[in-house]
Amino acid sequence: MNFKRLWVIFRSRNYEFFRDRSAFGWNFIFPFLIIGGFSLIFGGKSYNAYKIGLFPHATQISATESIDIPDHLKPGHPKNGDHIKLTGFPTFEEGMDRLKTHKIDFLLKIGPKPHQYWVSDSSPKGFVAEKIFLSGLAPEPDKKTAVKNEIGISDIRYIDWLFPGILAMNMMFSALYGVGYVTVRYRKNGVLKRLKATPLTAFEYLSAQLLSRIFVMMFSFSIMWVGGSLIFSIDVNGSLPLLFFVFFLGSMSLTSIGLVLASRGTSEEFTNGIVNFIAWPMMFLSEVWFSLEGAPQWIKTVSEIFPLTPMLRAARSVINNNAGFFDVSRDLTALLVMTSLCLATGAALFSWNE
Repeated sequence: MNFKRLWVIFRSRNYEFFRDRSAFGWNFIFPFLIIGGFSLIFGGKSYNAYKIGLFPHATQISATESIDIPDHLKPGHPKNGDHIKLTGFPTFEEGMDRLKTHKIDFLLKIGPKPHQYWVSDSSPKGFVAEKIFLSGLAPEPDKKTAVKNEIGISDIRYIDWLFPGILAMNMMFSALYGVGYVTVRYRKNGVLKRLKATPLTAFEYLSAQLLSRIFVMMFSFSIMWVGGSLIFSIDVNGSLPLLFFVFFLGSMSLTSIGLVLASRGTSEEFTNGIVNFIAWPMMFLSEVWFSLEGAPQWIKTVSEIFPLTPMLRAARSVINNNAGFFDVSRDLTALLVMTSLCLATGAALFSWNE
């Protein structure tokens, strides 16, 4: 392996990125536009699905099951329609953990009156879910019918939960398009064929692409993180170096998928379709925008095949729950395994011409 040749390719890719001012600027502006939009959207409006957690109860709740909760919250009741989704939790601690991290909007204890409930004051959907709950208590809700309990500690703002997802989504598109799509374009234009005539090896080329993209993504991440922290007052309860390490491993894993896409093909249109085929399911199933709490188990299982899922789970644990290295070691291991598999596949399939 010749490090001088690797360095030349690495530097040329960075120059190409930084000289494309429109792509360079959009890479920073787009995440802030998304975050700003969500800050305005989640300002107290109602939404179609409100997730209400019940405890103590098994996770699955049958539509025909008899539960000791207000009638207007029960499955199939004409007043709630499809607006309420019930999820059971065996213990109060499990339900409270989901409530604090905005995976559910409202937590209710099963039992006779007075009904005890918990809700996050910073959650717009929680505010609406509470109004729905209280509106069905006749004739007038008071301490004899419902008791609101304090969460106990400062809960997590929705923006604190959303921000890591926006950064991860930006990394995902940067990796898939910046490596996979660009390399296919190089192959189509004959650039790779000319590089093949040089002493540069496929391993050196792929390594340079990998390192260049990771450098660009972590550079962008650092700027966006500082900007987001200043604008939206994002607080990190855990270790900041550990958080950067999580995103570093995530960038490696996402870039390795881009290298698999880059290994073959000369059609930019087909590659664009494949990138979208991978990116959009990954974005929606990896809890970038919303939690999968209450979704069918098979959907949660499918989501685990995407590197964005363990990456975001680990990042949010560090940011919001003060998780340490060993707490997120399982997710970090998953990212390393995915990276190794994709790198091996991309190197084995790579072709300069086809």
